[in-house]
Amino acid sequence: MFRNQYDSDVTVWSPQGRLHQVEYAMEAVKLGSATVGLKNRQYAVLIALKRAVSELSAYQKKIIPIDEHIGISISGLTADARMLSRFMRTECLNHKYAHDAPMPVGRLIGLVGNKMQICTQRYDKRPLGVGLLVAGYDDQGPHIYQTCPSANFFDCRAMAIGARSQSARTYLEKHLSSFLDCDLQELVAHGLRALRDTLPNEVDLNTKNVSIAIVGPKTPLRIADEEELTRLLALVEGEERRGGGASATGDAGAAADRERDAPGDDPQPA
Repeated sequence: MFRNQYDSDVTVWSPQGRLHQVEYAMEAVKLGSATVGLKNRQYAVLIALKRAVSELSAYQKKIIPIDEHIGISISGLTADARMLSRFMRTECLNHKYAHDAPMPVGRLIGLVGNKMQICTQRYDKRPLGVGLLVAGYDDQGPHIYQTCPSANFFDCRAMAIGARSQSARTYLEKHLSSFLDCDLQELVAHGLRALRDTLPNEVDLNTKNVSIAIVGPKTPLRIADEEELTRLLALVEGEERRGGGASATGDAGAAADRERDAPGDDPQPA
């Protein structure tokens, strides 16, 4: 009741103690296509589902390199992600120039959180409508971080964000104990299975709609090309889907995706 009285400005609290503008920004992350991040003892992997806004357009890029040891995967408004990626690249360059060493992943995430926090407490700004999964490797080992429009950030062993990501998180939680000791190929296979569980039954993963990035010791961040994608997708080809996300959403979920993908004047979550 009277919700509109409290959602016109990010600095206005509702009587229930909520900031509706921040909640709206977090909903934008849920509308973006799913992305998965996970790690073992040596490597961190990002796997993202790419989306085309229409049949006439190319698939949007979902994984953005930041430095040789850091990359991000996005869900939400692509324009906001581009702004954050420029900020992160600048901070990495400044740190390398000042200290002659790569920037620790955790320190960079703290700076990102501070920048996003400013947008939640000033009336002349709006919350950033994008969520990030950040994969990196430093002297502490591999890392997977999640950032939210609310400026919260979390150090994760595995995480999925975006549309139908609950199905992927269910798979990741079920197999979490096996990630640390598996090899790189099996780690990627787990990520592909989790991402596949977010798809409708009639859609499958292919080299056009999937992007994979890997970073690890003596392995600078690399985004798999089409040849490597074909080889990695073959790891799960023909397997029965183990999750219930696609069947749970069914045709209604597919229709929602088609509606969100329809071209229009408003920016579409990626």
